[in-house]
Amino acid sequence: MPTTEPRVEIILARPRGYCAGVDRAIDIVDLALELYGPPVYVRHEIVHNSHVVSALRERGAVFVEELTGVPEESVLVLSAHGVSPSVREVAAARRLRVIDATCPLVTKVHLEALRMEKDGYTIVLIGHRGHTEVEGTMGHVPRSVVLVQSAAEVADLVVADPERVAYLTQTTLSLDECAETVLALKARFPSLRSPSSDSICYATQNRQNAVKAVVPKIDLLLVVGSRQSSNSNRLREVGENRGVRSFLIDTALDIQPEWLSGVGRIGVTAGASTPEYLVEEVLSRLRSEGGQVLEIEVIPEAVNFNLPKNLLDDLQHDPRGEMLLLSAGRSAGGRARPSGG
Repeated sequence: MPTTEPRVEIILARPRGYCAGVDRAIDIVDLALELYGPPVYVRHEIVHNSHVVSALRERGAVFVEELTGVPEESVLVLSAHGVSPSVREVAAARRLRVIDATCPLVTKVHLEALRMEKDGYTIVLIGHRGHTEVEGTMGHVPRSVVLVQSAAEVADLVVADPERVAYLTQTTLSLDECAETVLALKARFPSLRSPSSDSICYATQNRQNAVKAVVPKIDLLLVVGSRQSSNSNRLREVGENRGVRSFLIDTALDIQPEWLSGVGRIGVTAGASTPEYLVEEVLSRLRSEGGQVLEIEVIPEAVNFNLPKNLLDDLQHDPRGEMLLLSAGRSAGGRARPSGG
């Protein structure tokens, strides 16, 4: 007789997917397109997910790396990753209407860097060279910052005063890798100053901790996210470093049949810039193999961020403003409404 038992158990990690900063950034571009009309220019990809970017591009968002080609007095949205002050200076010179979608947690790192510089510290920024967020942070304190990507690079650091060294981190790093680098810094600079609060963001920590909780229960980990997404890559590494075969996939189409051969339990999670519909497509693909989904919530999340004041002011002075806020799932105060999920 045919068995009724599922061939595969799917362990769905929670939290996963959109964080408050990403949700806010996408809402900002959506609302700007509705309020001001296209084109709305966006400095860099608003978040690191090609599906999100493509959908916004179809609605009239224009993504640019440089501002020189942006027509004067246009609407410009700054991406969630943040920018250096030089970008804001160019925007001001071109009289652009700037709407700042920088994640508030990235802004907090910028402010911390400025305080450290004011206090005379060399700032060691732990992060990935070339990442948009790293470039923005370094641009705030260019004379006082040095970048390290791993613990191995600490030995080669040259600083003005070994007694006045501080560190900050890119917000989307691996907790484990970052801890190793911090230990190396403390060994070399015993007076090392730490940030006033952990600069790896809550969402990165929560998603990595959710993967750590799921890993002992699974044979395979699938992380849904774009390859340019730092936090998605770190989630894959968390699984891999704990001995579980782990793959980063953009969509359900990336799942290879041989990955599933002989696998009894599959973990699924998603990076902080991944829309939930992509996760649902992956689950649908796995259910077609006879899978049954069990969702495990490791830590609840109830974080949300206000919209930028200038955008909120314009919405509140527009007859359509309340309707647009409601359609974005936000309150009149600009905060995201509880999802209930």
